[in-house]
Amino acid sequence: MRRLAAELDIRPTKKLGQNFVHDPNTVRRIVSAAEVTADDSVLEVGPGLGSLTLALLPAVGSVTAVEIDPVLAAKLSATAAAFAPNSAENLTVLQADALKVRAEDFAEPPTALVANLPYNVAVPVVLHLLAELPSLRRGLVMVQSEVADRMAAEPGSRVYGVPSAKAGWFAEVRRAGPVSRNVFWPVPNVDSGLVAFRRVDPPSSAPREEVFRVVDAAFAQRRKVLRGALAGWAGSATRAEEYLRAAGIEPTDRGERLTIADFARIAEAKQS
Repeated sequence: MRRLAAELDIRPTKKLGQNFVHDPNTVRRIVSAAEVTADDSVLEVGPGLGSLTLALLPAVGSVTAVEIDPVLAAKLSATAAAFAPNSAENLTVLQADALKVRAEDFAEPPTALVANLPYNVAVPVVLHLLAELPSLRRGLVMVQSEVADRMAAEPGSRVYGVPSAKAGWFAEVRRAGPVSRNVFWPVPNVDSGLVAFRRVDPPSSAPREEVFRVVDAAFAQRRKVLRGALAGWAGSATRAEEYLRAAGIEPTDRGERLTIADFARIAEAKQS
């Protein structure tokens, strides 16, 4: 990896959240934990120098790697040809921002997401891809440990919030183990964790955008009870209380105690 980086004159940048995995046991562990098979079309975000890509290619039907850095994107196919010649033809590289990709950008609909995600955009990337790609049925991503905790948190947890509530609209999410900072180059100043998800049906027929507005409002000021926190969204505290009672939720409760299905009922109450 260091040789490739030197050839490309690449210096990992904080701006792009670049910390490259150099440990082969770690990438093999990720592929195994992802439970992907030869029937899967895998989406990888932020492949970097290609360590996880090389582990994925022999295990799955195809890999589409989305890389925002044009230098890294241009090199990835050659790296695959050199180190995984028997499966390199199954790799497609998209030089693009993962936050902007659309379903039509993919020749084959991805069925699984497996990625070492840049820390600074991990949650928005996962939520965007789940919303944009209904074909995405499951995934395993490596993120900062604290982010992993927030994504997989259950209602009532002190770290339950917007990421966990919104992720719950799309999928069942769980922690899938820790990752040492020592498997990265350069070594980050935080530990990482694996997060696994499996898609589920939405808990409501209410528009997702409206439900997410309720979630955002509920957590914008965590110390406020829902009657006050949702006043702006509802139009007034009085109306917020009406919607909450119609949804079977106490106005004096707080957002961190509600499931995504609870938030959906509040949105439904406003529409009825």
